[in-house]
Amino acid sequence: MATTIDDAQPNAGSLDRQFLTPSRFPYRTIAMGTVGSALLMLAALGAGGILIRDPVIGHGPLSWIRYGHGRALANALLYSGFGLVVWAWVRLGRYALAGRIGSKPILIAALCWMAPLIVSPPLFTRDVFSYLGQGAQLLYGLDPYANGPAELPVLPNVVQNVHPLWQTTPAPYGPLFLLISKGIVAITQDHMIAGVILTRLVLLVGLGMTLWALPRLVKHLGGKLPVALWVAVASPMMVIHLFGGPHNDLMMLGFLTIGMLAALERKHVIAVVLVTIGMLIKPTAAVALPFMVWMWAADMRGPSKTKNFFKAGAAAVGLFLPVFVVGTWVSLGSLNLGWWSGLKAPQLITNWLNFPSGIGEAVYNLVHIFATVQPSPFVTVARAIAMVGLVVFGIRQWWLARGGGKEAVYRAAITLLAVAILMPPTLPWYLTWGFVLISAFPWERRNLSAIVAISVFVTLVYYPTGEQALYDWWFIAIVVVVSLYAAASLLRPDPLGLVAAWRKKPKDEEFLPDAPAKPL
Repeated sequence: MATTIDDAQPNAGSLDRQFLTPSRFPYRTIAMGTVGSALLMLAALGAGGILIRDPVIGHGPLSWIRYGHGRALANALLYSGFGLVVWAWVRLGRYALAGRIGSKPILIAALCWMAPLIVSPPLFTRDVFSYLGQGAQLLYGLDPYANGPAELPVLPNVVQNVHPLWQTTPAPYGPLFLLISKGIVAITQDHMIAGVILTRLVLLVGLGMTLWALPRLVKHLGGKLPVALWVAVASPMMVIHLFGGPHNDLMMLGFLTIGMLAALERKHVIAVVLVTIGMLIKPTAAVALPFMVWMWAADMRGPSKTKNFFKAGAAAVGLFLPVFVVGTWVSLGSLNLGWWSGLKAPQLITNWLNFPSGIGEAVYNLVHIFATVQPSPFVTVARAIAMVGLVVFGIRQWWLARGGGKEAVYRAAITLLAVAILMPPTLPWYLTWGFVLISAFPWERRNLSAIVAISVFVTLVYYPTGEQALYDWWFIAIVVVVSLYAAASLLRPDPLGLVAAWRKKPKDEEFLPDAPAKPL
């Protein structure tokens, strides 16, 4: 199976020219996804992460969309919009793999699909309400790492919209992100809609950083820019989860990608500083730092690799500590390290999407047939075993990265994926931690179809309200079928011949961008 490497791309001119690859523009495909995104935005008013007291719909004449048959209609419209976005995304992927389009149409498609979601209620999550609640705590002199937003005596709209699970839970995010949330709440106060919209606009900084870094990462890592943009920027995980959510991972990924790029370009001081800043937004970025030590050591002159390693390690620690201390102090007004204990809070989420938790639940259900037992010990033991395995896996990947360069970037990316899968909880958008970096490497078509299946599956396993759907087994069965069909459609248009049969046209008709009869 041939990879997606574009042989004409290396030494083909400036990076900016790669964004402007001459191509036939897929207007209809982009329009299809934009219509789908608009449906997502409209339907989210009834089926998304709506406010408890909504000044837009409230109890007015359109409030029926949130109850009974109206709610069912909103859900139907929302999933229809999601289907159109995925359909457009898969078509765009086929065009990119066939060399029919360049990078510019994919970038424009992603931005067009994101545009309607700027004003949408949160999709498939309510985390943004927690962001605002924790920012409000910091704004009003409370410690977000000691208590949850429920302690706020002000801003009732902010407080009551935080999910009950997080009302009394300390913040698990870095201090710099809390400072950003504090600034947002200082502007929007108790106006929740304005707070959600401004959060999305601020997180666009992270998207812009990722877009700046990707073409340069592709140059170093040997991939193909259209495919990298398709995987990392135009996918449902980015458009619907990271932006439509929204999630602060988008900001962290911006610092992570530019930091990795700086390491590849031997700007190691900048690299360590940027990734440390990313860690101050979301601690996950810290996973990349040990790999960057190898990259720094590999670029040092000297006959002794051991000495180079210790020199690079000492330099990295010497940079990390002051950036960490200053960043924490500036964000919180003190060297408050309580956010490390806050990292335990997300572990309250227990479901089978996290592989170890799922194993623990499965063993519990088997034992429970014969004896009355509690599920928590089984989940706890399974998680502990998985943590040992994760540590062993991470150390092995780190050791294999000792040659530095792009091998270290690859090992860091798959370690980030392992953290997302094995460390509880596993939330759908966590997979973007590794996918964004891996997108810049060469890809085989078959592996890209797996990306499609995973992207569709993890987006749908939560309801649009943000509540999990993982134990609605009939729904999950449908999600699996839809995900596999979308994956097969990347390799072959209309793999089951459904659209062709409906239209009574040949299945093997050659597809072109914007051909009016093109199936998924």
